[in-house]
Amino acid sequence: MNALKNSLLFYTIILVFFSACHQPKKKYTDWHVYGGSNANIKYSDLDQIDTTNVSKLETAWVYHSEHNDKTMFGPMESNAIIIEHTLYAVSPKMKLFAVDAATGKEKWVFNPADSVDSKTWRRHSVNMNRGVSYWEEGDDKRIIYTVGPIVFEVNAVTGKLVPSFGKDGGIDLSIGLGRDEKTVSVSPTSPVAVYKNLFIVSGLVGDETPGHIRAFDVKTGEQKWIFHTIPWPGEPGYETWEDTTAYKHMGSTNSWSGFSIDEERGIVFAGTGNPTHDFYGGNRLGDGLYANCILAINALTGKLIWHFQTVKHDVWDMDISSPPVCVTVEREGKKIDAVAQTTKTGFVFLFERETGKPLFPIEHKPVLTNTPIRGEKLSPTQPFPVIPEPFARQKLTVNDLNTMVSDSAEIRERFLLYRSEGIFTPPTKDGTIILPGYDGGGEWGGPAVDPNTNILYVNANEMAWILNLAELKPESLPFNTNLEAGKSLYSIHCMGCHGPERLGSGDYPSIVGVEKKYTLAKFNELLSTGRRMMPGFNNLTRDEKNAIASFILDLDTEQSKKYTGRITEFPGNAKPGYGFKGYVKFLSKDGYPAISPPWGTLNAIDLNTGEYVWKIPLGEYEELKQKGIPATGRENYGGPVVTAGGLLFIAATADGKFRAINKKNGKILFETELPASGVATPSVYMVNGKQYVVIACGGSKWGGPHSDAYVAFALPDKESKTN
Repeated sequence: MNALKNSLLFYTIILVFFSACHQPKKKYTDWHVYGGSNANIKYSDLDQIDTTNVSKLETAWVYHSEHNDKTMFGPMESNAIIIEHTLYAVSPKMKLFAVDAATGKEKWVFNPADSVDSKTWRRHSVNMNRGVSYWEEGDDKRIIYTVGPIVFEVNAVTGKLVPSFGKDGGIDLSIGLGRDEKTVSVSPTSPVAVYKNLFIVSGLVGDETPGHIRAFDVKTGEQKWIFHTIPWPGEPGYETWEDTTAYKHMGSTNSWSGFSIDEERGIVFAGTGNPTHDFYGGNRLGDGLYANCILAINALTGKLIWHFQTVKHDVWDMDISSPPVCVTVEREGKKIDAVAQTTKTGFVFLFERETGKPLFPIEHKPVLTNTPIRGEKLSPTQPFPVIPEPFARQKLTVNDLNTMVSDSAEIRERFLLYRSEGIFTPPTKDGTIILPGYDGGGEWGGPAVDPNTNILYVNANEMAWILNLAELKPESLPFNTNLEAGKSLYSIHCMGCHGPERLGSGDYPSIVGVEKKYTLAKFNELLSTGRRMMPGFNNLTRDEKNAIASFILDLDTEQSKKYTGRITEFPGNAKPGYGFKGYVKFLSKDGYPAISPPWGTLNAIDLNTGEYVWKIPLGEYEELKQKGIPATGRENYGGPVVTAGGLLFIAATADGKFRAINKKNGKILFETELPASGVATPSVYMVNGKQYVVIACGGSKWGGPHSDAYVAFALPDKESKTN
């Protein structure tokens, strides 16, 4: 009898062991979610297109999402999702559309401008949309997407609003933040994350709007929980703000880049940005949790599980710019569920998913604190992962300057005027070199990860920027006329993007001459609603808006009027501070980066060991190529996708190319010209036995053509059938 028991026990152990060793592998064959899956690893198991046949790729279809309307504005950054042979994405004018994923033939279009009563919803001509989300229960199938502060739910089959959701199909995210809804501005650019019957959202916010993370009921739109990214009294982290009233007035600390979800554990992972204002922290002293943090939050309750702050008291705009990604790495023969975070700084952080324990050593090193900025107090230490090494350069010296251009001597003279002592060099009024720049390093596209090899692929910018601050003088207060007030208000709220001379730079346009385009009423409406990446300034009073308008629109009658509005200060603080003088790249007179190449890279990093597998320049200048100069790399925005076919697909670059790259060695196997730069992340899917790769080609902020096209690639029919 004992022998029988022992025999049964033996076979039970063998069965359990065999079962454990043969758990079904997670499948990544569809693209139902932004980034391909809730893990956000941008990976596909599809292998019909592989290293042997990718050179035969051809255009399968092109869909013009605005029907070739030439008045469209801005690039498209949308990562399409595909549900039951239907592709869903967003146009440059924020229209939601559904097309046949095999042919690109339009099924329906939802235009929020036609469907929303302007008296009920505030119209926003905002901004950007990086994707949509999907939820279903039986025959109830919904697309969830955002336009300005509004979350819409649209029937995935008919394209009509779901009337039972919120009020007539939408909810207003301005409500429920714990602030006066008339003064806040919130416009999510990344898609909501869906977990069971909840969707989770944060988003782009105005300077005096907190970026709290919230969950809502998918069916009704009822707010279910809120996590305060600026802690309230009694909450952990509240003590990290020296201003004990910060929770009442401080803004940002928002998870604008989106989320990933561990579905089995019910954990949502988020990365947050810095507090208001980006470059001056004298009015927000302290480390300032939960700014610049990786957050692990219980998806059902909103309770914090763990956090890690990647930058303390950020005054360099080092937001966490992409969602964390859920991975499983190997250590000493064991598999460990982890979460990886790429950053603008070029660091890669890796943590145990449940506990937040670092899987690579992190050292908290002393950094420069000798700031010349009055009232500023920088953190004496910052966290530095020991491995992997940064995937972007973090210090610019004379030896790193561009010597290929005709004005290289002038570049050197300018450089010597700036402060450049490596990452975390304090901001100055005379110029501080920021490297990696405001757009990274790693940017919003985020990495892709192959779950079979645990190799992380991340594209990066290597562009230097110049940070200048301008002191806001106490003697400028109080104001007698609208013109005096308008100039000061412009310095505080507008100069950072449009510059001291209103000439703009980078992403931000010149506003010289806008008086020809805007009336006082239309301009004030723009200030309230925002447009594209410009948030609304609902916190400003009508008097303040009129004062700004009088200055920018050069309105004589308004300028001479006595200013009767409030005396404008930084929120919650009686001291004047410093304003940001604008986004300025360190460039040669011909527009090339003043730093030596590479200017954009693609990196493959083994997350098991932290070692680099390969690194290549990403993108090129055709005119330099013609001179025999090797690929220099270029600025790039949007992410990669990696597949089981041995390939990595990426657009992203300013040269407007779409590339397929051998994921093992970084060799380019396929390259083609897009209608306009594809500053988005591709989607990979299969319909009727045929594999497709689709990319949004909206053009970019670098100039060049703009488009409303989504372009899908596939193998010729005879090739697809043989694979």
